[in-house]
Amino acid sequence: MKKIGIFYAPEKGSTEKVAKLIQSKLGANVADLILVDSATSAENFKNYESLIFAISTVGRDTWDSKYGKIGWDLFIPKISAHNFNQQKIGIVGLGNHIMYADTFVDSMGVLAEIVMECDGDIVGRVPADKYDFNDSQALYADEFIGLPIDEDNDSELTEKRLIHWLEVIKPEMGF
Repeated sequence: MKKIGIFYAPEKGSTEKVAKLIQSKLGANVADLILVDSATSAENFKNYESLIFAISTVGRDTWDSKYGKIGWDLFIPKISAHNFNQQKIGIVGLGNHIMYADTFVDSMGVLAEIVMECDGDIVGRVPADKYDFNDSQALYADEFIGLPIDEDNDSELTEKRLIHWLEVIKPEMGF
């Protein structure tokens, strides 16, 4: 089996929990966890056949007032200068479909756009009809560009959705 890099941020929350769940389902011998921070380099992508990115969309009104730039905020400019050369990438986006129904998992869509501009091959689209939300930048026609997760309101669905998504992307990613 080929090695997978699971890049995630922020640390110590639902995104880290989901990243660890992904690793446990794939196996630690197959998938590495990499916390995205200021020291992370896009060169790390070359160490893996396939990548999974886990990113959260946080209500900017509360996040910006409480935290500075961290994790993906610092790493996205590094991605913008990287050529993925059609490397297969799955994206998991965490968000709150009730409190932030108009921006549900927007960060997943923003990250996907950058990855596609840099010749990344996004895999693992998910039909939107199983989710209740108003709008999302991660929506392409009637599908999300990756797997949306709402740990705040739908945590009982997380593992089931994740297992199904991993089964779908396994053949696409070749693992």
